[in-house]
Amino acid sequence: MEVLHSRCAGLDVHKDTVVACARLVTDAGVTQDVATFATTTQGLLALSDWLSERACTRVAMEATGVYWKPVWHVLEGSFELVLANAAHIHNVPGRKTDVNDAMWIADLLAHGLIRGSFVPPGNIQELRALTRTRKQLVREQVQHVQRIQKVLEDANIKLASVVSNVVGMSGRAILNALIAGETRPERLVDLTTGRLKASRITLIEALRGRVTHHHRFLLKLHLDQVDSIRRAIESVEAEVGSIIEPFRERVELLTTIPGVSDTVAQAIVSEIGIDMNRFPTVGHLIAWAGLCPSNDESAGKRRSTHVRKSGAWIKTILVQAAWAGSHKKDSYLHAQFLRLKSRRGPKKAIMAVAASILTAAYHMLRDGVEYCDLGPDHFNRCDRSKTITRLVRKLQDLGCNVEIKPAA
Repeated sequence: MEVLHSRCAGLDVHKDTVVACARLVTDAGVTQDVATFATTTQGLLALSDWLSERACTRVAMEATGVYWKPVWHVLEGSFELVLANAAHIHNVPGRKTDVNDAMWIADLLAHGLIRGSFVPPGNIQELRALTRTRKQLVREQVQHVQRIQKVLEDANIKLASVVSNVVGMSGRAILNALIAGETRPERLVDLTTGRLKASRITLIEALRGRVTHHHRFLLKLHLDQVDSIRRAIESVEAEVGSIIEPFRERVELLTTIPGVSDTVAQAIVSEIGIDMNRFPTVGHLIAWAGLCPSNDESAGKRRSTHVRKSGAWIKTILVQAAWAGSHKKDSYLHAQFLRLKSRRGPKKAIMAVAASILTAAYHMLRDGVEYCDLGPDHFNRCDRSKTITRLVRKLQDLGCNVEIKPAA
């Protein structure tokens, strides 16, 4: 097999150590130098000097948790780096050691058999960390709200049945009163804003329960956590707002897609960046996001077409946007969802809508244009033209000369 890189290195990255193998092709043959370095800053600088002394031009490493990031930051700019998916470069079973792993990565890199993973630039990485942190904080906040509902149900307070948002204005007023020791349902109803749909009698019956000191302690604990997480989310959103400023124009372009809010647009930019040249085609981007069917074929039979488990962060974001976009009537996404739902079911239909949103985002970020909706009658127009073409071809095969004129 042809050697594409004569001086390269493979790194087996761990939490405390990095095993490096420099593969050098000389007139005397192939030599492999192996050394182990600490993952401290001093150790990584020594690794960089060790690679420079051997004139290595390309360095490959596995995407091992977050341990690869410090190594990448130190070596970036001095070498051409390749980040490999660990699932794509498995070694032969039974030969698993740190040194063998580093030598195997170096061999694969030398022969051009490693497909590099997408690593965004530094500012996009910072934005990605913030948007993912924001999403995790929102999840934690929802969990504490659910625990508040659980405590209320244990006390036989049916607040969630009459209030849409337990921690809204009316819900929070009732919760604060319960924590303070108020148990009279008539007094609790008087604390609401008066805009609830439920009648006063229904509210009184829903708020009649048995609240103990144990319930008040848990309610205060979880409510304080909700407030603390809310303040953390606000600080994260303020930081996102400052970092997103250079990409504000692209974010506003993405918000023209049905179902894509400003928060979703920020998350999309943080996951895929704004430079679409990293993806040769839109199909590569959809495959990277895990929105296309997988290939699992043997003996001429397709065994599975499930989507791959990659792109977990962007996939969930796009699916949420797809559900919102599919509910906008008189739009292409709504028509696409209904067309596929009847044949393939709602789950596969929503994945197709998510892929369409990502396809639109790819072209919008690449060309800097706004979203152009194909219209709800797009598929009807396509079916009509295909039917006309098929019938004309059939008549021509039968020896007829066909001339098409539009009807009056």
